[in-house]
Amino acid sequence: MLRAVSEELIELAASGHMAPPFSARHPKLDADMGYRAMRRLHQHRLAIGWKPLGRKIGFTNRGIWERYGVHQPIWGFVYDHTLIRAPDNRAEVVLEGLSQPRIEPEICFGLKAPPPRSHDPHAILAAIDWVAHAVEIVQTFHPDWKFALPDCTAANGLHGRLVLGAPTPASEIPDLEHRLPAARVALRRNGKPVDEGTGANVLDSPLYALAHLVEVLAIQPEFDQLHAGEIVTTGTLTDAHPVKPGETWSTAFDGLPLPGLTVAFR
Repeated sequence: MLRAVSEELIELAASGHMAPPFSARHPKLDADMGYRAMRRLHQHRLAIGWKPLGRKIGFTNRGIWERYGVHQPIWGFVYDHTLIRAPDNRAEVVLEGLSQPRIEPEICFGLKAPPPRSHDPHAILAAIDWVAHAVEIVQTFHPDWKFALPDCTAANGLHGRLVLGAPTPASEIPDLEHRLPAARVALRRNGKPVDEGTGANVLDSPLYALAHLVEVLAIQPEFDQLHAGEIVTTGTLTDAHPVKPGETWSTAFDGLPLPGLTVAFR
């Protein structure tokens, strides 16, 4: 079963095609086996020259758990092939090759040290070099966004692309620990409001989302632990919304000195 899922996963990831959920066809597939399939996808990508640059955490927003039927966070890798840097906070994203893409506004960290296995926000914050706004484009190979947890762990946490805005040194943001959960983001499509959310939506704070990832990786010795230099994006502050070529989406923050992003889809 694991071999069959892994081989199909590699094909779907390369083609952007769709297929029924793995979990519907392989009832014994669980979240851990999904991660094992994802590891095989990761090894394939390394073999063809992809370079991992960090991680994404998904389903940290409890407000969307019921809608998608996934009731715990997941994670995946961010690669040089999936990261789009936007130093001027504007980017263009080509959607070709992505399956049913959706947009998620997030808060992203750059690590200067491996974060400790701790839920003390001060200890976690000490490992963070910079903070940035990011927009993740998530995708699923399964029709109508209908899946189960194992389908998400297998599919590299549903990661498609990550648009990374200009980083701000964490040391330059006073009271960052308390400002992160209180921060608000507004999401617009072609200038019209679509959604808004707060940092508290992400497991009560993006810092706690990072702490959760550290805990999960601690019991997954087959994967590398977090290290200095990695990028970690902490999950969507709003719901995930479908995007189409020709649309321009933008964000604006209140409560954090982070610039918004403008993303044009092609």
